[in-house]
Amino acid sequence: MNRLLKLFVVIGLAAATAASAQPGAERFRADIPYDGRFTFLRLRWGGGGGGSSFFNRGMRNAWNHDYPRAEQHLAQILKEVTLIDIHTEGSRILTLDDPELFKYPIAYMWEPGFWSMTDFEGQRFREYLLKGGFAIFDDFEMDQWDNLAENMKRVLPDARWVKMDASHRVFDSFFRMETIEFPHPMMGILPTYYGIYENNDPSRRLMVIANHNADVAEYWEWSGEGLFPFDTSNEAYKLGVNYMVYGLTH
Repeated sequence: MNRLLKLFVVIGLAAATAASAQPGAERFRADIPYDGRFTFLRLRWGGGGGGSSFFNRGMRNAWNHDYPRAEQHLAQILKEVTLIDIHTEGSRILTLDDPELFKYPIAYMWEPGFWSMTDFEGQRFREYLLKGGFAIFDDFEMDQWDNLAENMKRVLPDARWVKMDASHRVFDSFFRMETIEFPHPMMGILPTYYGIYENNDPSRRLMVIANHNADVAEYWEWSGEGLFPFDTSNEAYKLGVNYMVYGLTH
């Protein structure tokens, strides 16, 4: 069995194991205290600045989409295929103004198309990114981009978004992916990836990546359930692993 086939088998088995081993949120904590081990961090937002329309108010809790199974399953994959010392029994959920945020090198945000933020949260997020934090935005489509771009303009006023392709090292930090253009699980559209770099220099550290027209974590959440193609779920897991490895090493 060659190395690539072994990786596919491990990912498939780990996904099925994670999907069945811990079926309920009661077994997955959201308050794992910091102890130096890697812990998946989900950003919680809402209640401040922006998001004034009726529809946006209805989506004020959209930050919790796919919880807890998305991070639960990805944590299991990371444990199985890497040497990262990771908590698999729980994660953290923090707001952008929580001082604990600075203890975690990677922050993942769901549904930034409905993200609302206070000025103080924007200030703290800017400090987090400039001090080495890596932020990932996922699960948003079409003109929801406008809300993300508007908020990030408040966070990093001079930052420029750069369209990324498969040659960037974030897509090859652990797994060599077959493709980064796997379809949105619900809408069937293909994703586009945009990044913000340190000093707006693409040769420098990637501080932010946005998966536009994508819902990578949906594949994590439902892996092992037979809802989505096995090969596509593999690519989604490989992308998640690559993001975590990149964030821990840059």
